[in-house]
Amino acid sequence: MTEMNDSNQEVSNTTERAKPYRSPKKTGLKRFFSTVGAGIIGSVLTLTVVTYTPILQDANTESEKDIPTSTVQTANDDPYSVQKVSASTKSLADMVEGTSKAIVGVVNFQNKRSQLSPIEESVEAGSGSGVIFKKEGNDAYIVTNNHVIDGAEKVEVSFYDGEKTTAELVGADALTDLAVLKVDGKYADTVLKFGNSDALRAGDQVVAIGNPLGLDFSRTVTQGIVSAVNRTVSVTTSAGEWDLNAIQTDAAINPGNSGGALINSDGELVGINSLKISESGVEGLGFAIPINDAVPIINEIIKTGKIERPYMGVSLADLDQVPQQYLRAVPLNVEDGVMVAAVEQNSAAEKAGLEVKDVIVSVNKNKVKNSGELRRYLYTELKVGDKVSLEVYRDGKLKTINITLASK
Repeated sequence: MTEMNDSNQEVSNTTERAKPYRSPKKTGLKRFFSTVGAGIIGSVLTLTVVTYTPILQDANTESEKDIPTSTVQTANDDPYSVQKVSASTKSLADMVEGTSKAIVGVVNFQNKRSQLSPIEESVEAGSGSGVIFKKEGNDAYIVTNNHVIDGAEKVEVSFYDGEKTTAELVGADALTDLAVLKVDGKYADTVLKFGNSDALRAGDQVVAIGNPLGLDFSRTVTQGIVSAVNRTVSVTTSAGEWDLNAIQTDAAINPGNSGGALINSDGELVGINSLKISESGVEGLGFAIPINDAVPIINEIIKTGKIERPYMGVSLADLDQVPQQYLRAVPLNVEDGVMVAAVEQNSAAEKAGLEVKDVIVSVNKNKVKNSGELRRYLYTELKVGDKVSLEVYRDGKLKTINITLASK
């Protein structure tokens, strides 16, 4: 495992989610076919792109409009009125005290059957952090990581004063690892303002607030600097492989910090803590999702409950993951591309004539090295309804297949 030297290098598989905290439990090893199977499921479910550009152009403006300044509720006749807190005139401790009340604990409950009883019961499967970022009418909204709430039958939120409530999952997006929860607005005394993550520079001071190792250490504060911006980190999500744009920081991020806040010196939310590099001898390599990247995803989830992406209806496997016996029909000079591992029935791919074992080497004349590049092109350059030209190898011959992208 080596540290990334530039924004285009990938982090090896020792990069892990800051992830929900879990007590030690049994884990399993994934063989090739189970790995491909997981990729198949993820691709089928989510090879489904939000066009970020129009929303991102005014990401900070959007957040200014939708999300109030770092605030503390006042005791007056209007239970939803708030008073602005000027972080710039306060000390670091004052800023932390004012903002940490917007940091919550998020507990993932799943139904499981014990060995001693055939009856399923709800048990805690993991915990993480979240940030109250918006209060509207009788509702308050919380942003967290998708992997914190993934698979939950029930999500419970705990607040700074010890109160707990069950949260409604508004929506989640596995690729960007973001999820939005909704709770009764009476619990939200403080909400955080979205800052401008594009303005961050290496050396800027930041504070991470979250719940490392579970709720016993709730609202733990660690301080550090922005180590780098625009880092590209390769991550494995439940929707497949993805290259995540991230802020690198040396502020300590530990299991349970997932979904917590990365805050600048003005008390503004500039990142959602999500990843760390876990390797013996490595310290201070944590990563957060830039808030400017998160804002359009958050707003679309609130508006529609999901992120709509172009959908082909195929499962993919990178050529370097495919056993050699399955590559006999591929010319020896073909080293890059993705193999179609499965085609969903009645999907756009099936209607276009894609077949299992086809090897896709280009999309609209743009070469693709792996499934990550294919997804990235689909999700950032194309939209539902676009017609796409795929170059594929089938039985050793190159052919062109045209496909009209659908939505899932």
